[in-house]
Amino acid sequence: MELINRALEFEQRKMKSLSTSDRIKISREAKQLILDLNQIYKQKKDERIMDIMKRLTVIKRKVEKRLKGKPLMA
Repeated sequence: MELINRALEFEQRKMKSLSTSDRIKISREAKQLILDLNQIYKQKKDERIMDIMKRLTVIKRKVEKRLKGKPLMA
């Protein structure tokens, strides 16, 4: 239950005007939360946990997309 609360708190954080190191920390934290939630999901098969994992994955992808930057035009 504590893990789910941590995941929900993570979702509510503001993701505006972050430094590169903040983005890296957020990406790593999201990945760890997703992996931990997945272990619980394997046992309980609760759809709410799957929904949380999906939302965290979207946040993680947005942050990582920003980290990688725009591709250079040739």
